[in-house]
Amino acid sequence: MALTNFDQIVERAKQSFRKERVVIAGADSENILLGAFKAQEAGFVSPVLVGEPAKILPMLEKLGLQDQPYRLVATQPGNKVAQAAIDLINMGEGDVLMRGNTQTRDFLMPLLEKSNGLRTDRRLTHIDLVSMPDYHKLIAIGDVTVTIEPNLNQKRQIIQNMVETLESIGCEKPNIALLTLVEKVTFHMASTVEAQRLVLEHSQTPLANCNLWGPIAYDLILSKEAARLKNYDCPYCGDFDGIVAPSLLAANLLVKSLKMHAKASTCGVIVGAKVPVALTSRSDSPEIAFQSLAFCSALNLRPQNTL
Repeated sequence: MALTNFDQIVERAKQSFRKERVVIAGADSENILLGAFKAQEAGFVSPVLVGEPAKILPMLEKLGLQDQPYRLVATQPGNKVAQAAIDLINMGEGDVLMRGNTQTRDFLMPLLEKSNGLRTDRRLTHIDLVSMPDYHKLIAIGDVTVTIEPNLNQKRQIIQNMVETLESIGCEKPNIALLTLVEKVTFHMASTVEAQRLVLEHSQTPLANCNLWGPIAYDLILSKEAARLKNYDCPYCGDFDGIVAPSLLAANLLVKSLKMHAKASTCGVIVGAKVPVALTSRSDSPEIAFQSLAFCSALNLRPQNTL
């Protein structure tokens, strides 16, 4: 089943028999708070606010949220709020981790540290779901934040994470594109060679339960008409469910460009840790924060640690 809009993700999140305790690292973020409390009103999360009370409490009052249910875990000025939030997760006091008003690096570094206990034997992968006005369904893009220049083995793991993530929210046997600059194998472009190798491997021993295609350029991923005009023979053009980018730069720029210039809506989650991790830009809207929490809650419907 194709995922056509974010309402399907929200409805799936609402199927949970409990509210997911979302631990927000650096909760003095206006749009994150608005998104989190909207998710609480929708019935699928309970906010745990981590940070300096002197920053969080006035913001709650400013937003008219001071009388809503929440738990506040105070940290001292200068303390590492990401570490405090991770400690709560490890103590069994949270089900979802979320980045609030803290730098991406400061948030990710303790998450990546194996001694902190959230890492599993799986690669952490940041996957964004994107809704575009002129594309008929949601499309996943990764890795957007974690792996800078994925090698061949890391790309295998990103593919597996993306497929399992899409399957867990109802997209069965997704069509996955290996994005490259051009759709022909060009030996001075390593990404095209690696894409060809991955597709060949997949045809012999499937990497995941998906249809994998590449190398393929961006226009061919999204447009059947582009494929017709280029005489490009691929049954999935205009119907892909996921894009594995050749680098973090390509994925990140693609997502931000779609949001800024194509009026796309997104939500982002890091998978591969013991709990889902909601990661959005601090400039993103409350709706994106809300959608990311719905995404996390939907993932948590699966048995613990299968994602």
